[in-house]
Amino acid sequence: MMLQNSYKSKTVLVTGHTGFKGAWLTAWLKHLGAKVVGIAFDPPTEPSHFIAARLGFGMVDHRIDIRNQSELEEAILSAQPDFVFHLAAQALVRRSYESPLETWQTNVLGTLHVLEALRSLDKHCAAVIITSDKCYDNVEWVWGYRETDPMGGPDPYSASKGAAELAIRSHIKSFFSNGNKVHIASARAGNVIGGGDWAEHRIVPDCVKAWSSGDLVTLRNPYATRPWQHVLEPLSGYLSLAWALRDNPDLHGQSFNFGPQAQQNHSVLELVQEMAIHWPLVKWEDVSADNNGPYESGLLKLNCDKAMHYLKWHAVMDFKETVKMTAEWYKAYYQNASLISELSKAQIESYTALARLRGLEWAK
Repeated sequence: MMLQNSYKSKTVLVTGHTGFKGAWLTAWLKHLGAKVVGIAFDPPTEPSHFIAARLGFGMVDHRIDIRNQSELEEAILSAQPDFVFHLAAQALVRRSYESPLETWQTNVLGTLHVLEALRSLDKHCAAVIITSDKCYDNVEWVWGYRETDPMGGPDPYSASKGAAELAIRSHIKSFFSNGNKVHIASARAGNVIGGGDWAEHRIVPDCVKAWSSGDLVTLRNPYATRPWQHVLEPLSGYLSLAWALRDNPDLHGQSFNFGPQAQQNHSVLELVQEMAIHWPLVKWEDVSADNNGPYESGLLKLNCDKAMHYLKWHAVMDFKETVKMTAEWYKAYYQNASLISELSKAQIESYTALARLRGLEWAK
């Protein structure tokens, strides 16, 4: 299966297309020749990859709140998509403490609104509903969570993502069986880094915003470990899953993890130190002793054997390659933001070429 020819001239609907992962997915789909229809709020940050790369041109760009069921359903049915990628969400753990109702409404009811619209779609369509690695009941054990492990989460964000997974499973079993034309799967990934993320309270955006102004960056949890992966890694998984889902009914109702190699767990401090190699003369400060912020998990890993078995998918880049590509994007942005569209395309092409070199079937 080659992604290069899979999505050309297909109508692909992306919710959350103005956000971090959504903008990269939109850029990739446009590069593949897809007809992209987006549903989202205005870009959630300033700066914004979506705006800097002028991604709104050459696509249908809806600004709709996914909590508005009637507007969302009208847009989805009007698009008549061949593929759907649902990424729109309230995606920040710390913000979920500040706005728990918004988080639950967006992440659970918003997902149900997408599923309800798909119930009315009378054509063949493959839909990938993206939740999060934080949907799992994280007891911080040292091995990776499998797709069959319990859902949960101590904070509103994580709990809402676990609840969204339960809602997806229920809706599929209740309304999308018996030969339904719409095939649905959920995808779980987390700790994604890469150019174009300026969200609050994330370590890479915190670093580049501070360093680009010559300021000191503060580290709240420098020894928390994460399975860091470049944003293009899970997106290649989502694209592979959607295409396989279209042709393989056995994947309908399944869930898939997308993460880096099992050994690729590094601390926040290690990530900052690796970033600093590509962004010299920078400083940071450990403020963990004074951190009175809300609970954040210290360890969370995913087992991705299922994606490897069914989709022949695994991550492409190692930790150093991931950080290098991320740092190069931000450095280029702060040097000349007008070139970001071409740089993003070039990074997609470089990533695909590396995947091809390392034997990934989707890149052949």
